[in-house]
Amino acid sequence: MAIQDKNFRLMNIVQFLRSKPKGANFKEILKHLEELHHKESFSNDLASSQKTFKRDLELLLELGIEIKFKRSTMTYQIIEDRFSDHSQTIFDNLLLINAYKQAENNSEIMIFEKRQASGLHNLEGLVFAIKNSKIITFNYTKNWEGISTKRVVEPYALKEFKNRWYLLANEVDGKDLFIKTFGLDRISDLEISTKLFSKQDIDVNEMFVNSFGIISTLGQKPEIIVLSFDYEQGKFVKSLPIHHSQKVLIDNDSEYRIELTLAPTYDFYQELLTHAGRMKILAPFNVKKEYFKLIDSAKN
Repeated sequence: MAIQDKNFRLMNIVQFLRSKPKGANFKEILKHLEELHHKESFSNDLASSQKTFKRDLELLLELGIEIKFKRSTMTYQIIEDRFSDHSQTIFDNLLLINAYKQAENNSEIMIFEKRQASGLHNLEGLVFAIKNSKIITFNYTKNWEGISTKRVVEPYALKEFKNRWYLLANEVDGKDLFIKTFGLDRISDLEISTKLFSKQDIDVNEMFVNSFGIISTLGQKPEIIVLSFDYEQGKFVKSLPIHHSQKVLIDNDSEYRIELTLAPTYDFYQELLTHAGRMKILAPFNVKKEYFKLIDSAKN
């Protein structure tokens, strides 16, 4: 079986079992895969034998998704899903690859964005450096300066925002730990040193839990922000939530109202501006005031 088809099968096994909290037996899983095979075009049958299915479970376990057989009900259930928050993004990329394969590289069928951020070629090296606590050096060019400078940093994590990847790192010459953000598309001449550093115990996720974007709001008190959208724009915001804290207050034919809990930053206000004319800020007043200040500055 082609690698793409195997990956697609694995993805659909997981998606099917996620939709079945009480589990499903092998025949039900097999039927689901057979139906997918008839609906879509694949190089081989997606359905599998018990032996192949067992190998599928072993591969999924390596990905952090543990599926066990419950003898009392003769069903398979997801016991542990360590990547539940992120595996959908990975699976979505597999779907994209499969669709691209079926389009046979036809640019009239799948039209890709030509304006792409670069720097992904450094991802593997950066992951290695982070996992092994290795100091790295690279040349970095700020967008507004255009001049590259050499940086020596201690890498801590990688963060994605709007299809761009950023390195979170501490500069070695700093006196105190201060995590800075570096866009991968502005990093060049990456070198991984043999020198090691002692990682300080910090929760990188906590730095951004109340943030929208790549600006850390650690230590800042989050605010409750209420936004109202017209019906059409509301459908867009519903399908692609602005923030993980998004709660729906009103959802009808005339209004889609949500509540966000975050510390507003420049990135957040830039996001609000993309909804200009179809959104109202109901609370708090200071966020509304800052928003209109940015609109006024754009007019001048």
